[in-house]
Amino acid sequence: MNVSKLKNKQAGKKVAVPMKANESTSALPSFSLFPFSDFRKQAIIIAAIGLIFYFNSFFNDYALDDGIVIIKNEYVQQGLKGISKILSKDAYDSFYRSMNAQDQLSGGRYRPLSIVTFAIEQEFLGTTPDGKQKAKCWDRNNNNKTDPEEDINHDGLWNDYDCGAYGMHLRHVVNALLYILSAVVLLYFLRYIVFPHSPDMAFIATLLFTIHPIHTEVVANVKSRDEIMSILFICLTFIYAFRYKEDSKTSTLLKALVCFFLALLSKEYAVMLIVLLPLAFYLFKNYSVGKSVKTFLPYTFIILIYLMIRFSIVVIKADVPDNEVLNNPYLFATKSQKIATEISTTFNYLKLLLFPHPLSADYSYNSIPYKNFSHPLVWLSILVHVGMIYAGIKLFKKRHVLTFAIAFYLANLFLVCNIVLNIGATMGERLIYHSSVGFVIALSFLLVKGIEKISTAPSTQRITLATLLVIITLASGFKTIERNADWKNDITLFTKDVETVPNSALANGNAGARYIDMADMPANKSREQELLNKAITYLDKAIAIHPRYVTSYINRGLVYFKLDDLEKTKANWDMVELYYPHYPDIPRYHDLLAVGYLNKGLNFGKEHKYAEAIEVMEKASQINSNNPDIWYNLGGAYYTVKNYSKALDAWARAIQLNPNHQQALQGYTMLKQMMGTHR
Repeated sequence: MNVSKLKNKQAGKKVAVPMKANESTSALPSFSLFPFSDFRKQAIIIAAIGLIFYFNSFFNDYALDDGIVIIKNEYVQQGLKGISKILSKDAYDSFYRSMNAQDQLSGGRYRPLSIVTFAIEQEFLGTTPDGKQKAKCWDRNNNNKTDPEEDINHDGLWNDYDCGAYGMHLRHVVNALLYILSAVVLLYFLRYIVFPHSPDMAFIATLLFTIHPIHTEVVANVKSRDEIMSILFICLTFIYAFRYKEDSKTSTLLKALVCFFLALLSKEYAVMLIVLLPLAFYLFKNYSVGKSVKTFLPYTFIILIYLMIRFSIVVIKADVPDNEVLNNPYLFATKSQKIATEISTTFNYLKLLLFPHPLSADYSYNSIPYKNFSHPLVWLSILVHVGMIYAGIKLFKKRHVLTFAIAFYLANLFLVCNIVLNIGATMGERLIYHSSVGFVIALSFLLVKGIEKISTAPSTQRITLATLLVIITLASGFKTIERNADWKNDITLFTKDVETVPNSALANGNAGARYIDMADMPANKSREQELLNKAITYLDKAIAIHPRYVTSYINRGLVYFKLDDLEKTKANWDMVELYYPHYPDIPRYHDLLAVGYLNKGLNFGKEHKYAEAIEVMEKASQINSNNPDIWYNLGGAYYTVKNYSKALDAWARAIQLNPNHQQALQGYTMLKQMMGTHR
């Protein structure tokens, strides 16, 4: 949308928004706070502030789910070629297929639009025809050397991460620019529809939205571009829907319908326009209830198209039980506890909107303890939200702007609060992104009206409000820029957030994994033991909280492998196979562990501890019976202790697995001749 064109079409005429003098008109401010009341100047200020607040996110790496949605998404890696698959698959289809975990698609996530933008970006960054990274894919100049510029995140390692991470800074820039664009469009939406007679209120609300630190996850986590695009197209739908009622042009209605469809393809939240769009016409156009409802009729056609597409692609598997508490956070709660905890958690959102500290990327099990209806926070949440509903209903007939703010907040909260729809997570800062629009509308109105109550002198009101906004902006800027730095990468994010949510299984598991990453870095070689022990501390806690936490067993086994404690390695990786028998990397872990035992046996052999060497090599052969080198060396150990029969059997097995194994052939032939036997 060209906002300036919309503005120019309005120039010279006042938008007609009838109001009764004793109702919403009385809610409007009686003065102009800012000397920059025109849209263009306000938009420039909002854009500049957004750029300042999120500039340091440009230099971030990937974090959290970016890897799943971008790096490990074969359709994204194919670039434009993969778009057809993106549009015809669940958002996580590629990742879950690679993990042999298609059952986890039972909830359904059809949000293709942001992922399409990732594929478009990939087309310029460099694609892979089959979506899979080749060996040494980081070697972009094909010189078979580890060149500094190919270590994308400068950790001293050259691996698959460097392959997929190429161009990540561009994606962060795009995210921030889309956020700024959405803030500018929100400003226009608020000026044009919600506060048509009060550009100051529209500006304050947009400013509060732009600077709110709770939005750092949406901007700094590239994967959350779906949230940004959703709000962007929701606002555009409102704008063109209202414009259509003024110019009656088919092209304008078509723009509104297209924007609505794009909003749905961004994220399902746009479905709440079923309620919010008619409500806006009732409140801000003074339509009757019946006429307001009729305005939505053309949009029902878009919803039907969207639902047909969605349900033809995303199969809802209602009969698939989710026994993983990280996907089903109320798995261990009673029905009463589940409802009570869901109710109390909705109040957490309001707390973070009012005071966004501390922030965390994770609120999964057990970061928010289960609660009963005896807990005071449950009843406080009920009181607050029932109060909102009561206020919204009471102000409805007065066509008050707060009715729209409350409805926008609660309608979007309804989709993520778990009380009606199970979203597979207790809460998340990105999940309140849409509701925050309603929050800032209400806060802007209450700030201005509150200051009007304090003093009737316009100069005092201006100074008071300006002082408040400067303080809020500076505090928010400090928090936002600091939080952007936390999102630098998985290491900075998880090691910081585990201190914020110390009882979260996922946070502890992720922190443990990141300490392993740090231990692998060449620069940390002198601290390797310390970092690995730190990893074990967090992984132990993760498993203590969630005894079936497969990923933490994998990583704890890896730590013990690095510490050469193969028995503990095996014990942990056996748990992986027990709880997740179809995990695709199990054969690789078997190979790794078998080679570990083999190498340990070879070391025993060098020390002339042949009994110990045979013992661990036998374990290696049991773990991986298809490795000819294990059988060859086991044969050599048996030969050394003069157990010729077992040596012959071991070498025969090595030859069976690899007929061209020259050392095994030589040993076998020599031993046959020595024993005078023929097989």
